[in-house]
Amino acid sequence: MKILKLEKGISLKRPLEGGNEEQLKVVHQVLKDVRAQGDAAIRSYTEKWDGFAPDYLRVTKEELEEGANTIDQRLYADLTEATQNIRLYHEQQKRSGYRMELADGSWLGQRITALDAVGLYVPGGTAAYPSSVLMNVIPAQVAGVKRIVMTSPAGRDGKLPPGVLAAAHILGVEEIYKIGGAQAIAALAYGTETISPVDKITGPGNIFVALAKREVFGEVAIDMIAGPSEIAVLADDTAFADEIAADLLSQAEHDKLACAILVTTSEQLAKKVADEVEKQLSTLPREEVARASIENFGAIYVAETMADAIDAINSLAPEHLEIVTKNAEAVAEQVRHAGGIFIGRYSSEPVGDYFAGTNHVLPTNSTARFASGLNVDDFVKKSSVVFYSEKTWAENAPKIARLARMEGLEGHARAVESRGWEKE
Repeated sequence: MKILKLEKGISLKRPLEGGNEEQLKVVHQVLKDVRAQGDAAIRSYTEKWDGFAPDYLRVTKEELEEGANTIDQRLYADLTEATQNIRLYHEQQKRSGYRMELADGSWLGQRITALDAVGLYVPGGTAAYPSSVLMNVIPAQVAGVKRIVMTSPAGRDGKLPPGVLAAAHILGVEEIYKIGGAQAIAALAYGTETISPVDKITGPGNIFVALAKREVFGEVAIDMIAGPSEIAVLADDTAFADEIAADLLSQAEHDKLACAILVTTSEQLAKKVADEVEKQLSTLPREEVARASIENFGAIYVAETMADAIDAINSLAPEHLEIVTKNAEAVAEQVRHAGGIFIGRYSSEPVGDYFAGTNHVLPTNSTARFASGLNVDDFVKKSSVVFYSEKTWAENAPKIARLARMEGLEGHARAVESRGWEKE
């Protein structure tokens, strides 16, 4: 792992993976075909890319029960406890509307209502992600969404991973379709003979899924365009090299495009972590993936001062940030930009991925400068409410009409002035 001197003002931003023309062309064709042909296009693309021809798209109740019963019961219990933790955390985010009483019986308010239907995409392929089911479904349920639809690519045997089905079973999600890729996004956005469209699509996926989500935005809402996973660790000489190396590799193993960065004030720690990363890589089951990530997007930066290190972290605005330093909580207060912050030696990033209760769907590619992780607010909408009494109208109508005419909108002025006298 390369060790570099951190220069003041250096940008740690990495190249973005935005898809190429050929990938975008494929996505456009898939979206067009699914919109025109519905289930037929879904079946065709599923056979082409996932290797099986589905007789039916929806997971049956029997398949759901089988998945829940197949998983090791200790794991089922772990998923159940994680569900409780995640639900408890997200329940703190739920908000109600408000009402402002004005004079003469008038009032203004805000009404918060849950979306009617959301679609959750659960990635498949190189790994199965039951945790993605929990992280996407639970905030939607807390928000009060009535219809939650799940799609995920099945294996060549036409089955979804037992862990994914077990997570859905625990949460009571029953509308599940074994389809993936851009065709799943198209089905959720446009609907088919089998699948009714939703209002919002959440969940990560490969580049084709990300591009498809971007293309259907506007037809439906989306959570974000999630890039490859990122971790930054901010550490000083109190940190243990083997632990920091393990944390960096925890994200590097996700994807060859994943990013793992250590920013430290200790040159000695930097050298030890570089050695540890190489040592641990050799025994990691996903060594090929993690090694590509470390070689292409991994780095250790040595900063002269902690202030310089914190500036670098704020420049990076990482998806995940671990702080393993003296007075770690005080250091964390100086961090302005990070998707998820993990404070102290025992708050390793996977704690948040699986169990603590915080959401692991977080902004990537430095978008933590302006974006937040998935939360209950993502599954509601806010409506403004106005009630004017006759007296309040009479007092304010001339002001409103003048403002409308200032903008050249005579119809607006007349709409306000048309009230206020007896109508036959």
